Order: sequence, then structure tokens, then C-alpha cells
Amino acid sequence: MNIIASSVSLTVGDPAASSRFFTSHLGFREVLVAEGVIHLSRDDAATDLVVLEKDPAARQPDAQADVVVCFSVTDLAAEYERLRREGARITVPLRQEPWGEWVLRLADPNGVVIQIVEWVPPAGA
Repeated sequence: MNIIASSVSLTVGDPAASSRFFTSHLGFREVLVAEGVIHLSRDDAATDLVVLEKDPAARQPDAQADVVVCFSVTDLAAEYERLRREGARITVPLRQEPWGEWVLRLADPNGVVIQIVEWVPPAGA
């Protein structure tokens, strides 16, 4: 597996308040703000943070996990097949999000949620 970036997703009641905390006190900056999600980063080796708004109507398994470890990889389709062959507990099968990101989720034996993603830019981008 070729991990090219990592982040931690935090599911909270008030993403804007968390963002203000991390930007005011810990030197993060907002790199993406969209409805229900704020992506925070720093210019050093700190792990990126993705702050998500809790959605009480979420029906996806483990969608409301309070903390999710995220890895960006290359060739996610091959990793998905490898993980399936190895018997990893995949909780959300490989799928493409509307914004172009491919994603899958799995859980370790203790229930820690891991999300693996690959950004595939739209044709012509």
C-alpha cells in the first residue's frame, strides 16, 4: 500500500467551533469549507484534520464514528481487492463520491474505523 497522505476525521456537533479552536490555538488553517465539513491543515508534518458535522439521519454503517483514521493511497481498486482477499472487515465497500473521490472503509478488530481514499480528478481537470 502506497500511503501518500493521512488525516483524522472528527465527527462533532459544531464543526465551525472546532475549526475556530484548531485555527486559533493550534496553528491550523482552513483549506476547504463546505456544508457539513471543514478540512484543516498546517504547513508542517501535522496530520490533517477533517471536521464533519454529526448527521442524526445517517444510515451508512459507521458513518457517525467520532474518530476515523484516513489514508490517501494510490491504486485504491487494487488495495480493495487485496483487502477482500485477506479477509479484512470492510464496512463500506469501494465507491465513488460525487466529487470524484474513491473511498472504502474498514474496521480493525477493536472497531477502529479506517477510511482509505483516492482522489481521481474529473476528466479534463
